[in-house]
Amino acid sequence: MIPEGLIHAAEILQSAQRVVVSTGAGMSRESGIPTFRDAQEGLWARFNPEELATERGFRTAPARVWGWYAHRRRAIMSCEPHPGHGALVALERLLPELVVVTQNIDGLHQASGSADVIELHGSIRRSKCLDHGHPFAGAFDEEIAGGEDAEQDPPPCPDCGSPLRPDVVWFGEMLPAAATTRAREFAEQCDVMLVVGTSGMVWPAAELPFVAERSGACIIEINPDPSEITRIADVFLQGRAGEVLPALVQALNVLRH
Repeated sequence: MIPEGLIHAAEILQSAQRVVVSTGAGMSRESGIPTFRDAQEGLWARFNPEELATERGFRTAPARVWGWYAHRRRAIMSCEPHPGHGALVALERLLPELVVVTQNIDGLHQASGSADVIELHGSIRRSKCLDHGHPFAGAFDEEIAGGEDAEQDPPPCPDCGSPLRPDVVWFGEMLPAAATTRAREFAEQCDVMLVVGTSGMVWPAAELPFVAERSGACIIEINPDPSEITRIADVFLQGRAGEVLPALVQALNVLRH
């Protein structure tokens, strides 16, 4: 017996032409990637963001910051997409148009096969130079001794010699303009926004569901607990993304057949 909430969400998706999926840190946490804001086990419970996630911190101690991100990058690269990531790929095949807008920097949506992913906060899998923003997508020799405290000098940019830095949005920086503009345009034009694993507290990403709702879209939220988005959700499906999203795909397949 399929729960009533899943049936309702599947009925909404069945008639949708354009769907936007907005994912946050809770989506990645189910793959074993710690969140930044969890007070007990989040990354900033152990590290000072002023030292590790600002341009000033990087310029002050580039080897420390690069080494910490190298350690974090290795840890993320060892993580695998969970069934919720795969369910979004399945949804993409079932619907006319589906775009993923994510706050996550781990690249797991692309690793699972999602074709169109807008990364609002960049990607730890890429680098760019500090002074000019030249993109660099090459690989690095990161087999260094030690853990997250090990230091490693950042490589120079092949184009200008400026030190490379992670291509992620640090505190105090603007989100990438092209990604932000595109995400907002899709939010304004979608029929349905599926909000997954986000607290709704990180702006400007948190604004997107409200933009979609004001534009007439239906909002479906999937979260273990209610969030800032719940009050505008047409359907709230309580649970983990890795369990609820596959069940939603199953319910949609039942309706279609």
